[in-house]
Amino acid sequence: MQIRNRSRIARVSKKRRRKWFKRILLIGSILGIVLLIYAITSVWSALSGGHNDLGKSNLRDNQIDLNKDPFAILLIGSDARKEGSSNWRPDVLMVAAINPKKKSMKLVSIPRDTWVEIANTNGGKAKINHAAHYGYVKGIDPIKNTRETVENFLNIPIDHYSKVNFKGFMDVVDILGGVDVNVKRSFTMESFGGKKLYFREGPMHLNGEHALAYARMRKKDPLGDKGRNIRQQEVLAQIMAKMVSLNGLTQFNQLTQKVGENVSYSIRPTEMPSLFAIYKEIPKKNIETITIQTTFERRQGQSVEIVSEEEKHRVSQILQQQLEWKPKHNPNENQNQEEDKELTFSLL
Repeated sequence: MQIRNRSRIARVSKKRRRKWFKRILLIGSILGIVLLIYAITSVWSALSGGHNDLGKSNLRDNQIDLNKDPFAILLIGSDARKEGSSNWRPDVLMVAAINPKKKSMKLVSIPRDTWVEIANTNGGKAKINHAAHYGYVKGIDPIKNTRETVENFLNIPIDHYSKVNFKGFMDVVDILGGVDVNVKRSFTMESFGGKKLYFREGPMHLNGEHALAYARMRKKDPLGDKGRNIRQQEVLAQIMAKMVSLNGLTQFNQLTQKVGENVSYSIRPTEMPSLFAIYKEIPKKNIETITIQTTFERRQGQSVEIVSEEEKHRVSQILQQQLEWKPKHNPNENQNQEEDKELTFSLL
């Protein structure tokens, strides 16, 4: 009799444990779904906040498909202290030409002092980093004016852009855990906040504040803008590698919140996973850095970098082949007529 009672009590206890286990499992599942929905909503809200549709390039007949068509992205580092400022200048200008079929990327940095024809000025010329400000002065979207100026200079379509300000750059580097660089020579540099930072020759691990100073320094580099471009590409390569290998929803959520606050871009949020997947499939050996050869001259009382027509043609040809795109006409046909037409107004 006692044995039967103990057996019945054991069965009842077992059933109760199963019920509690199912309840806990159900509650856990509901909480998990709620947290997942919250995370997805937060990420989507952050990404959507920074989205700015640039529209199709005027050099394209049709909008490109990121998953199969070669495309070019203009990467802009602005000198603005916060996103939303309308009067800013590009401190960094890079073009990434990506070919998903070839699993390759060509990356070119444009020196900020490059002397070019500024879009919407009737052939006027100035430093390329004045393109955004001139757009602002004339009531033209600064991003669009910068894009068109770069398109005219390189003779390729720019399909998308991404712009980050100083604060956003530092935040992204910090969230990703910093970057490792190889400092070519020791130097000191003032930080974004005015603090003196020290860089010693050799390997260094940099936080966001140090990474920004490292990427911006040029006056103490014997190579000037060329040396700065090399360091910028070094930092950018690590940031991209870390972004495509993000582990954990929390880290990604943190990053997208900062992206929404300090970055604007034309790529739709739904296309972000495809872009990351494409970049992740590109082996390092298929990432080529193109250096624009320049000479220094004095124009309008300032030192500028001049790119010869032969050099522009060389770089354009490389990028056009990468994008599998051919121009309908030669944009330099009237170059000789416009050679000395410089902008006369003052740009701050």
